[in-house]
Amino acid sequence: MLRPTNFIRPNPTTDWFSRRLVRAGNERHMSSWWRFNSNSSAKRTVAITTKAGICAVLNSNREHLTVSNRSIKQSSKQLVLNGVKSVLPTFTGDISINETSKVSFGDYQCNSAMQLFASLPDSKYSSPRDLAQSIVDAMSLGDVYEKAEVAGPGFINVFLSTDYILNESRKLLSEFSKSPKVGNNKKVIVDFSSPNIAKEMHVGHLRSTIIGDSLCRALEHRGFDVSRLNHVGDWGTQFGMLITYMRDLDSESTELVADLQSLYKLAKIRFDDDADFKLRSQQAVRKLQSYDADTKRIWEKICEASRVEFNTIYNLLDIEIEERGESFYNDMIPDTLADLISKGIAVQNDGALCIFTESLPVPLICRKSDGGFNYASTDLAALRHRTQVEKADWIIYVTDMSQRMHFDALFDAGRRAGWLDSPKSVALDHVGFGLVTGEDGKRLRTRSGETIRLKDLLLEAKERCLQQFKQRNTDYELDTIERSALDMGIGAVKYADLRNNITTNYAFSFDRMLDLKGNTAVYLQYTYARINSIVQRAREEKIEEVKNSTRTSTSSINPSERALMLHLLRFDDAVDTMIYELMPSKLCDYVYMLCVLFNNFYSESKIFGSEEEDTRLMMCSLALEILRTCFKILGIRTVEKI
Repeated sequence: MLRPTNFIRPNPTTDWFSRRLVRAGNERHMSSWWRFNSNSSAKRTVAITTKAGICAVLNSNREHLTVSNRSIKQSSKQLVLNGVKSVLPTFTGDISINETSKVSFGDYQCNSAMQLFASLPDSKYSSPRDLAQSIVDAMSLGDVYEKAEVAGPGFINVFLSTDYILNESRKLLSEFSKSPKVGNNKKVIVDFSSPNIAKEMHVGHLRSTIIGDSLCRALEHRGFDVSRLNHVGDWGTQFGMLITYMRDLDSESTELVADLQSLYKLAKIRFDDDADFKLRSQQAVRKLQSYDADTKRIWEKICEASRVEFNTIYNLLDIEIEERGESFYNDMIPDTLADLISKGIAVQNDGALCIFTESLPVPLICRKSDGGFNYASTDLAALRHRTQVEKADWIIYVTDMSQRMHFDALFDAGRRAGWLDSPKSVALDHVGFGLVTGEDGKRLRTRSGETIRLKDLLLEAKERCLQQFKQRNTDYELDTIERSALDMGIGAVKYADLRNNITTNYAFSFDRMLDLKGNTAVYLQYTYARINSIVQRAREEKIEEVKNSTRTSTSSINPSERALMLHLLRFDDAVDTMIYELMPSKLCDYVYMLCVLFNNFYSESKIFGSEEEDTRLMMCSLALEILRTCFKILGIRTVEKI
């Protein structure tokens, strides 16, 4: 369902979300931010933010929701931060630390000494490098770190101990065989997909559906209590038109959504041209809203036909989602608007009920001049219900970027109404995404100019993979080949979308996404199949022996082995980053690099029959577990054999 398209600067030194963007080099996005403080407590800082189509209302403790207790990056940051505080006891700020791009620079690098030196009045240090050396001298490395050193004008390079990397790799492999993580009691609602009843799902629904599902999977992996909500468009004027047109035809056939969509197009033409039909359609809407039995019966048949079609798509995509459409909130709208009126937030203007926000050019119209409700009415009721009744800690909306202003206004209304502070502090995010285009950069359409049906696109991906498998003359059963082709094809479509920065448009190309070379799901699946064959070849008792081994010799570990093991240990950081930035592409980057590093290791290191067989089989087992988990988070089914 497409909501209408309808602020603001925080302090980068005090707001963690804005600090994150500054650290990431996104200062150019800081022009459309707004910050405010709760009157009750300085600790309850909230920020409404906009970053390239991502709007957020965030409370000050959201950062703690997204950091695992196994983050090597955070541990390394704390190491350096302790050194800073030892040298500068009055320091209360933050520092930045990042993975290095070259092995010679260590495993993590901090450049904060240069900024710290510039901020020190009458410093006793002669240069940033001098300050950095003092910080390094004050750091307690323990057994985790091999060394820390200063480079260039004041960079602090931190090197992890290879013994630590090996031991932690063994521990991580052991943890994967244990029970799932305990929940953290934080409730998250993710509103995504949202097609319209009586209309077929098309390529425009692809991004919201798979981005939202991936975010849900990441949050579930982290132990959040996630509600996956499908805010379908199942209420409003369009149903009055469709029901009236079907009655005029004396037909209630609703078996095919394609037929309903054709009827809707004809009804819309008649609605625009025929005053009597328009009046009867409006009367039908009012009957539906008052739950007239016969009108509601036809509406339910329309919804059920659409539901069957939607579920076909969701089954193909392996997506679980709970339908909770506009109709669910219909009875809540009057009380919601009354609450907003009583608080002076919603006011009458030219007969309509409007919510004005100083920073936005147009008001949020929450009741039309004829007394009818609209998308904003429903969204306000939904926000109130989710915060006051469901008591969510975090609500995430996944829609296209064009709806950003609508959510700006919606979130601001919720803040002013007090829904975000009571009964608990609530974080809100709007994850906005760009368009799916053809290779010509224009909207993806059929040759006749029609919107491409999502089902057709997914089945074509399967068919293309099936032809590739048949050309290889594999000796698998046809059912196995078809199942693998479906998983490979749909996985390729998903990954081609998720690997892109969601805020940008991306060009859809079957040829590119099904290429064996490069950053594609096919390349990842082939790597997975290679690792799986190695693990399957090893005797089960050998793998268990590896999992339980306590040997820690690192004398024969080569650079490609160390690089792979270190990357495997960064898995939790990758998931944290994906959730923290609400960017599935961050995990895709991690997965692709994992496959590159594994294939480098595989080409350089003999596994079976080598003196290092145990350690290398352990690495293969851990790589398989992590790759399988990453695929699960991205919503991609694994292909065990290719």
